[in-house]
Amino acid sequence: MNTPFSVDTLARENRQFRHTAGVSEGCRSRHFVPAFYDAATGRSYPSRFADGRPAPLHLLDGLPENLVLKRDRSGAVKAVRHTIIAGFLRDGQFYTRDQAAAAAE
Repeated sequence: MNTPFSVDTLARENRQFRHTAGVSEGCRSRHFVPAFYDAATGRSYPSRFADGRPAPLHLLDGLPENLVLKRDRSGAVKAVRHTIIAGFLRDGQFYTRDQAAAAAE
């Protein structure tokens, strides 16, 4: 069984990439935008708040409804499809966290 991508996954990745350009605050000055990539469809999604505004960090709330698997009682997205990867967009190209960190060095 494939494990959904969740807020816990995001927290774990943020700890793993802390102090590198693999987190939003580490690569913002290099024009990387927090985003998600769906490996099943090849589509990229800039990170957004639930109301559609661009988000300065990775948030699951702005992803399309067809990717959402679980919400909490208040409606916040807790998990999305296992095919989702957190990373960054720059000039229309998706970068994984590893790729963004390497490109920023």
